Amino acid sequence: MSDYVVEMTGIVKSFGEVQAVKNGYFTLKKGEIHSLIGENGAGKSTMMKLLYGMYGFDDGVVKVNGEELTSITPKLAIEKGIGMVHQEFMLVNELTVLENIILGFEPKKGMTIDFDTARKNVNHYIDQYGMDIQIGKRINQISVGEAQRVEIIKILTRGANTIILDEPTAVLTPQETRRLFEILENLRRDGKSIVFISHKLNEVMEISDRISVMRQGEYIGTVDKKDTNPAELAKMMIGREVFLNIEKKKAKAGEVVLKVDNLWTSGEKEISKIHGVDLEVRAGEIVGIAGIDGNGQSEFIEAITGLRQVEKGKVYLGGQDITNLSPRKIRDAGLTHIPEDRNTRGLNRTMSIMDNLIAVQVDAKPFSKGMLLDTGAALEHSKELAEKFDIRPRDPQMSTESLSGGNAQKVVVAREVSIGGKLLVASQPTRGVDIGAIESIRSILQDVKEEGLGVLLVSADLEEILSLSDRIVVMYEGKISGRMDADEANEDNLGLLMMGGQDTSHAGVQEGGRDHD
Repeated sequence: MSDYVVEMTGIVKSFGEVQAVKNGYFTLKKGEIHSLIGENGAGKSTMMKLLYGMYGFDDGVVKVNGEELTSITPKLAIEKGIGMVHQEFMLVNELTVLENIILGFEPKKGMTIDFDTARKNVNHYIDQYGMDIQIGKRINQISVGEAQRVEIIKILTRGANTIILDEPTAVLTPQETRRLFEILENLRRDGKSIVFISHKLNEVMEISDRISVMRQGEYIGTVDKKDTNPAELAKMMIGREVFLNIEKKKAKAGEVVLKVDNLWTSGEKEISKIHGVDLEVRAGEIVGIAGIDGNGQSEFIEAITGLRQVEKGKVYLGGQDITNLSPRKIRDAGLTHIPEDRNTRGLNRTMSIMDNLIAVQVDAKPFSKGMLLDTGAALEHSKELAEKFDIRPRDPQMSTESLSGGNAQKVVVAREVSIGGKLLVASQPTRGVDIGAIESIRSILQDVKEEGLGVLLVSADLEEILSLSDRIVVMYEGKISGRMDADEANEDNLGLLMMGGQDTSHAGVQEGGRDHD
């Protein structure tokens, strides 16, 4: 009898010409939490989607409870006791928690749904594992953390003994993450086996029994938690030592470069409308905006960069009123912008690295020669930036379509930082990039600050906000729920503010309106 409830060996999976998994290997024991880690594109999510039957594997052997499965569908995976909670929740917002949990597996009484039995079954799991969910509420009335718990109960009611969690903490506050870890411990004690896919090494070290690492579609190795540390795991992930703890130098804050006064603007949804936000950023400092995604951060950045109409209030850059000017005129006033989605707003993927690096300066010297482009000057400039910002490959004439996520992001960062100006707006600057690129981009933001630019940093990664910011504001439902100096901040008080609570343990925290001087 095998010691493993899941064995995956020699796994191969290609999507067209792209080989996502070359030599995949993964095992899972009964009653353990086994983390699967790797950079973006390493193949970790693909491996688990193969196990869950979302994709068919091209080669290799998959065994579940000792039984070899030559092909897998989600229906078969569920029958074999495998459940998966995806990054994007598979819930219907207009239905209640109970209706979502039983959807497609409704207990019947004659020709009707037996809601009494359904309620009893669901409450059993809520009580057994300490889930804390109100089953009568609609999905659009509950928090992200509760929605995740709904997904877990949903797969438990379908008989899951193996639970796959794909980047489960990406959208959670620190408090919700701790709550999730308590639930996972309860599930493990009850004999459930858990796969925890993540790139957050500190969380992996906290929750795991064993940790497996993938790099560029291949299995690198498996270690026991007690025998490793975050630095060793990072080295396994990218093949070299990585230093993510950037030494933060004290800000030498100068004059105000950005002043936002009583800003109101529309939102993609009700909770992301901006309601009377005031903010200042000074030269030589990084001001971080923390918050759970969808609470107005994107709309706020769009409003100050000219991508969304300001309904009320004013935006000043270096003392100049830039409210509702075009993005081009705002750039001319001294604002540079690393957008949160590099593919839709940061790059033209059909164009070369060089074209993207000079895109916002193409009609200015030294790149313009009358009505023509000075290709020599553009090429020389691009080669210098590729070297300085470690863009790989170094060939500026290559299409950006061929670049990894990290190198594509470096193109955006290199272009915006090299322009200079008064203010750099960096929105989710390390989202979707590998650890090596994260290290590089964070160092660049520190350098920009030391050179005297003001930096407005928006990040869903609290560790990034804490490690880079001099001052921090928290957005909740389109308003600033609190603000503090970075040396007063920690995951607990920021997490509380991210959920709309109030933290009174630090004198520097001020609710609502204006920055303190």
